[in-house]
This record gives sequence, C-alpha cells and structure tokens, in this order.
Amino acid sequence: ISDSRGKAFGLLKSQQEEKLDSINQAFLSDPQYADEEDLALKLEMFKKKYMEFDLNDKGDIDMMGLKQMLEKLGLAKTHLELKKIMSEVVGDASSEIISYKDFLNMMLGKRNAILKLILMFEGMGKEQEQKDAGPPRRKTLSDLP
Repeated sequence: ISDSRGKAFGLLKSQQEEKLDSINQAFLSDPQYADEEDLALKLEMFKKKYMEFDLNDKGDIDMMGLKQMLEKLGLAKTHLELKKIMSEVVGDASSEIISYKDFLNMMLGKRNAILKLILMFEGMGKEQEQKDAGPPRRKTLSDLP
C-alpha cells in the first residue's frame, strides 16, 4: 500500500513541478523581468523553496506551510503575525494561501515584504549555524589563562 501512495505522491509532485515550470516560463518571457539578473536560476531556486513548503500539495502555501517555513528558519510567529505576513505577500487581508505567482511577485518585486527579507537572509543564517555545529574544540594547555 505504501508503495502506491509513494508513487501517487511522486506523480502529484511532478505534476505540480510542471505547473510551476510553466509559471516560471511566463515570468522568463515577461518584459517586466527582462533586466533581472540570473532570472532562470532564481526562478528554479524559488520553485524548490516553494515546493518544500507546499504542505497541502495543492500548489499553494497555506497558513501551516508558512508557519513551518518560518519555524524551520528559527523564526516562530504568532497566528496574527502569520496573517499579517500572508496579507502583505498576497495584498489581500482575507487570503488564506500564497500562490506561486504571488510568491514570485514578492521575491522579484521591488517591495520588501517581511517574508522576502527573511528568505533572502536565510543563507547568511545557515553559514553561522554551520560554524557553531559540532562539539567544541579540544582545549590545550596554551588555552589556559
């Protein structure tokens, strides 16, 4: 049984990826983004990040997906803060989901949405986490005061 569910999930993810790829193609041919440096590379990176947090597998990020995304980055938010971030990205206070187009508009747009800033600085945070990871360095006699 689990094998068939795994295949169905894989099929669902590949269909979702195809859908997101077609949206990426639309952005690549959009004159508004013609001057964007490394656009194809950025779109591929954004697609992977988006798919990682699409928890309902419907091609959009819901409130729980956003919550998990921020928690994974070490930035747990209250429900009210999540609603504010979501409405800032979508531009509609009543929206419960972030579509891929909204996500791309936020990441490529000029507005500095909170979520955009968080995702852009995620890489810097990872670099510091790696430095602190692992057991502390072994002390030697020369380390003593």
